Amino acid sequence: MTPLLAAAFSEGLVFYPLALLTLIGAFAMILARNPVYAAMSLVLAFFGLAGIYVLLAAELLAALQIIVYAGAIMVLFLFVVMLLNLGETEARKQKVTAGAVIGGAVALVGWMALYTVFERLPNQDMPTALPEGFGGVAAVGKLIFTEFVLPFEATSILLLVAIVGAVVVAKARI
Repeated sequence: MTPLLAAAFSEGLVFYPLALLTLIGAFAMILARNPVYAAMSLVLAFFGLAGIYVLLAAELLAALQIIVYAGAIMVLFLFVVMLLNLGETEARKQKVTAGAVIGGAVALVGWMALYTVFERLPNQDMPTALPEGFGGVAAVGKLIFTEFVLPFEATSILLLVAIVGAVVVAKARI
């Protein structure tokens, strides 16, 4: 067995369980009837993604995934869910149907992307080492505050609008 094949095989032993954990968490979130259980299933998916980031040698992104998404954002989601006191509604059936359609579309696009990547893979040389500073604080910070500053700020504004909207909806019910 060649060294490249051995490395790919050993990474597969870690990647596939992490991918399965992520998919189980995502499907459990979609199918959960209780919003709190759905949020906790999403945390499971976040942990699986963090493990995949570690496999990609992006330890900073893995730590940020856990701290920001599994920590802060999920606390915000749970706060909104408990503040609104969401119950079982007829919209739940529509949500599951919409989720199935969107999930099918995402699966189709993912399959097409993987097909394209694997079709070109034998024609390209595999990189032997990652560039210096890959996934580090300086590299990620430089990208966020130069190339991706607009999406970064738009995300912060969307989160602020979501919080204000949840408070307004909750006050209207009181």
